[in-house]
Amino acid sequence: MHLFEYRRGHLFCEDVNLETLAKEAGTPAYVYSANTILSHYRRLDKALEDVPHLICYAMKANSNIAILDLLAQENCGFDIVSSGELYRVEKAGGKPEQCTFAGVGKTENEIKFALLQGILSFNVESESELAYINHIAGTMNRRAPVALRVNPNVEADTHKYISTGKNENKFGIGIDRVADVYAAAAKMPHIRLRGVQMHIGSQITSPKPFAEAVSKIAPLVSKLKEQYGIEFFSFGGGIGIVYDPALESGGEAWWAGQKAAGAAKRAMTIEDYAAAVVPVLKKLGLRIIVEPGRYMVGNAGVLLSKVLYIKKSPAKKFVIVDAGMNDLIRPALYQGYHQIIPLKQPASGKTEVADIVGPVCESGDFFAQERAVPPLAEGDMIALMSAGAYGFSMASNYNSRPLPVEILVNGKRADIIRERQLHSDLIRGESIPSETE
Repeated sequence: MHLFEYRRGHLFCEDVNLETLAKEAGTPAYVYSANTILSHYRRLDKALEDVPHLICYAMKANSNIAILDLLAQENCGFDIVSSGELYRVEKAGGKPEQCTFAGVGKTENEIKFALLQGILSFNVESESELAYINHIAGTMNRRAPVALRVNPNVEADTHKYISTGKNENKFGIGIDRVADVYAAAAKMPHIRLRGVQMHIGSQITSPKPFAEAVSKIAPLVSKLKEQYGIEFFSFGGGIGIVYDPALESGGEAWWAGQKAAGAAKRAMTIEDYAAAVVPVLKKLGLRIIVEPGRYMVGNAGVLLSKVLYIKKSPAKKFVIVDAGMNDLIRPALYQGYHQIIPLKQPASGKTEVADIVGPVCESGDFFAQERAVPPLAEGDMIALMSAGAYGFSMASNYNSRPLPVEILVNGKRADIIRERQLHSDLIRGESIPSETE
């Protein structure tokens, strides 16, 4: 679900004409729909109403403080993976006591900062980390709140780079070791056992892996609750989104292009997800924490770009645009799919096969290859859809390209929430050593 649609022949975000906005703000430009984000949050909140719960937005998906502020006003919590993200939460008005801190490599300074700010819990990923957090908390004369991250060894049916719940992944403690690690943690003087955590992967488009994982781990969670009085079970995130709208109608074109065995032919709704997990979660009698990222913001954002050149070779047609892999790396990194549509609605259903590529000096700098798209000409504006998650947050200055502007649309209002970088920003903090004798 999102609030991007054609009106009177032009693509709109809520009540804002994106072609007009692109001409005013320039391209490349990220544009986000505030009401799409809020709708996703509220819909998930409603789907979980039968269990006491806290939604902690996984802000690595998109950490702009305007988006964090939007969610903080809904009393949303946050899933963080660095002290920098915790800093952003505080600047956006979020509550540290509603933050879970994940990640396999927390540093001493990060642990100290999180303890001082009073976070809800560290999601502990290894026995070594548990011992280190106990040590750091001891030097501060504090008790660190923790939830051990359990690796349930469940196949998530997703891209190998974003699967996290198998034994070969770097995340979490194996389910066969968890009981012993909890027993050891209970004896540590500066550890407070608050919960259990798990997360099996990202962009999961079927309820089946979620149902399998929660059913597999529920008996363990019940036992730990009885033994240690844990307060919550954090079920992680991973709820997938629709990148290709053909999926919404069971389109075989989408299905034919899928690599993940088990991906659903019909888009999984948040109600499907809840129906698969809530009955089991309800029996636990614990507060449930979920940590969605992509689900909240993925379809709420687009990347606007301008066609610079059309190039034809004996092999194919190239549409060269002003956005590059430094702006949106998902296609190059994950072979991620983004629907590409012109800002002016095509007059017919005619398409042509082309590669949509950027200006970066890499052969991997593409957004689509051999894609049937509406005919495009130099000067046309396009939108790369579903770019709200892992778009700007993974952007870089590769090729010394300034980062794009970010804009938040709310109804008829469009606010710049991050200025486009200038050339001077590219060398801020750099210096040439002075000559010495």
